Amino acid sequence: MRCKNCGSTFEKRYPNQMGAFRFCLDSDECTSAFWDAVKEDRIKKAKREKIKKRKELETVQDLLKKAQAIFNQYIRLRDKDKKCISCDSKLKGKFDAGHYVSSGSCKALTFDENNVHGQCVHCNQHKHGNLISYREGLIKRLGIDTVEELEKMRHKTVKYTREELRELITEYKQKIKYHS
Repeated sequence: MRCKNCGSTFEKRYPNQMGAFRFCLDSDECTSAFWDAVKEDRIKKAKREKIKKRKELETVQDLLKKAQAIFNQYIRLRDKDKKCISCDSKLKGKFDAGHYVSSGSCKALTFDENNVHGQCVHCNQHKHGNLISYREGLIKRLGIDTVEELEKMRHKTVKYTREELRELITEYKQKIKYHS
C-alpha cells in the first residue's frame, strides 16, 4: 500500500489505514495529514447527517410544492415547440403548465401528463384556463377517450406520502435531464 502523503510503501498496521486514510504514519507530516483526512471525513459525515435530518423534516406540503415546480418545468420543456392547448397560438417566452382538471380540485390528476399542457399565460391566467377550448385542444391531441377518462377521474382523491413525492421529484428530474 502507498502512503497518500509521502508516496512510500507501507504495511497496514491499523484497521482504518485504507481508502481515504491511506497514510503510513511514519512521520509527523504523514500523521498530521492522516488526522486532517479524519477531520475532513467527520465534517462530511456531519453535513450528510444534517441534510438527512432536513429531508426528514420536509413536510408533505413542502415536497408537494417542490414536485409541482419540477413537474411544471418538465411540461414546459416537453411542450416548448407546441402551440397553446387552448387557443392554438405559438408558445413563446414564458408560458404556463396549465391543468385541464384543476390540481386544487383533484390531486389525483396533479401529476398526470395527459392533464397538463403548455398554455399561454393569457388563456391560463386571464381566461381561467379557457377550459372549453382546452377540452377541444385535448380531444385533437389525445382523443375523446383520454379526455373522458380524465373527466371520470375528476372526483378521485389521493393523498401523497413524502416518499411518493420524493420519487416523483426524482422521476421528473430525470425526465428533464433527458429532454435537455
